[in-house]
Amino acid sequence: MKVIDHIRQAKDTLVSFEILPPLKGKTINSIYEHLDPLMEFKPSFINVTYHRSEHVFKKKADGTFEKVEVRKRPGTVGICAAIMNHYKVDAVPHLICGGFNKRETEDALIDLNFIGVDNVLVLRGDAAKNETVFEPEPGGNRYALDLLKQVGNLNNGIYLEEDIRDGFRTKFCIGVAGYPEKHFEAPNLQTDLTYLKAKVEAGAEYIVTQMFFDNQKYFEFVKACREAGIEIPIIPGLKPITSKKQLSVIPRTFNVDIPTELSNEIMKCKTDGEVEIVGTEWLLQQSRELKQNKVPVLHYYTLGKPRVIWNVVKELV
Repeated sequence: MKVIDHIRQAKDTLVSFEILPPLKGKTINSIYEHLDPLMEFKPSFINVTYHRSEHVFKKKADGTFEKVEVRKRPGTVGICAAIMNHYKVDAVPHLICGGFNKRETEDALIDLNFIGVDNVLVLRGDAAKNETVFEPEPGGNRYALDLLKQVGNLNNGIYLEEDIRDGFRTKFCIGVAGYPEKHFEAPNLQTDLTYLKAKVEAGAEYIVTQMFFDNQKYFEFVKACREAGIEIPIIPGLKPITSKKQLSVIPRTFNVDIPTELSNEIMKCKTDGEVEIVGTEWLLQQSRELKQNKVPVLHYYTLGKPRVIWNVVKELV
């Protein structure tokens, strides 16, 4: 079932979760152990992140170095299939530009269609760890908009091979990312909204936001989107803070602000266990306010903290 249909048919705010694929060498059981306690809340869908390959240099016996390509978290297509089969819930794979050319992307989309996936979240993705700016793969998509258009082409039966006539039309519901505090590469929010509107005009059906810790920024973002003519559902993305280290890691990594009130409370904590209590309560209050304002979905970035998310969601249902 498509995400947009879940939203249209809902009588109340829905719940969804986002997970990481297991590291190479781990089994699908690590996903089941992560999701099992959360499934009692009947999530409408589960997002599965996609990860680009990385290049590492391994020293050879002669002292020279060999450049090796590795993918630390493979298997997104298989994970989506496993989740849908095991839990009978919709899986939403992330689709990224980085690390993939257009043919690899098309093949992945065909595989996703074969296993019954109805949704994709289209993202540009981050720059490679050894690069300061994002560079696409040779023959790859440079921008999320380009990737979105490729998915849209497949939905219209247009394949990369021009000799394919009357190709099967996929039916992917396409989601995109939104940034309440603007994308860090955008010069200002208005420019960022211009890019976002272009994605909507190209076929995006819903938006999932970057994490935020101040609900007012989400409300202001929604208002700005509506004023810009962006009318599709905007799903808030939520994440708990569970350690003092995150006070510096989250702003640096995700380019978001942490409210002074929250950071002051965390700084008073003596242990990460105390931080987790503060972070859980903050997330709960965020969630309650958002639900009271009838957001379409509460989307939780679980990312290794299913117990914290369980403690929050159980107070909402």
